[in-house]
Amino acid sequence: MASNHSNSTTAQIDLGILKGHIPLVGLTGGIGSGKTLVSDQLGALGAGIIDTDLISHEITASGGSAIPLIKAVFGLEFIDATGALNRLQMRKLVFKNPDARQALEGITHPLIRQETAKRALALSTTKVPYLVFSVPLLIESGTWIKLIDYLVVVDCPKETQIERVMQRNNLTRDEVEGILNAQASREERLIRANAVIENQGDLDSLNKAVLNLHQKLLKISYRTTGSS
Repeated sequence: MASNHSNSTTAQIDLGILKGHIPLVGLTGGIGSGKTLVSDQLGALGAGIIDTDLISHEITASGGSAIPLIKAVFGLEFIDATGALNRLQMRKLVFKNPDARQALEGITHPLIRQETAKRALALSTTKVPYLVFSVPLLIESGTWIKLIDYLVVVDCPKETQIERVMQRNNLTRDEVEGILNAQASREERLIRANAVIENQGDLDSLNKAVLNLHQKLLKISYRTTGSS
């Protein structure tokens, strides 16, 4: 517990150093909303991207920093033949066991925060105009809202989310709905948003919306940094 608190505090202090020097943009949305597509497009436009979902996969891959702790807490049956987290096995466990979910998050979240701060600080020394933190559970965490300057929510109808995730992840409808029920509601995200990107599947419309968002964030960056 002490180690987790220490990592969380360190990450928050490190990101706090960046406040007022470069815009800190939070990007979130429910599972299947299209966060990765939007963050990829913003990255292509020149933004500095820190994807906490990607970091999560890295630390639970073979040789990842979370693997020894997962082995110790959950046992070898949750590690696959390659030495990585057995995601299917773990998903089944945490789906029905809130205590197991909390234990897993107690391992992964401090490591994710630590790596997030490290990457943000490194990117801030480059010429990126703003930083984007792509965080699936940004609203739910409670701490991210205090750290960011601007919140972008990627949104689509719930039924669209369910269909996308069932197809992409080969999950049942019940499994997807269980994941959605563990996340903030669509309404909870939208009420906190400074900007909303609609992702209904029309790529042209999405491209235009992301470009408009980028232009808006550049203006914020110019005001923050005094660049032009």
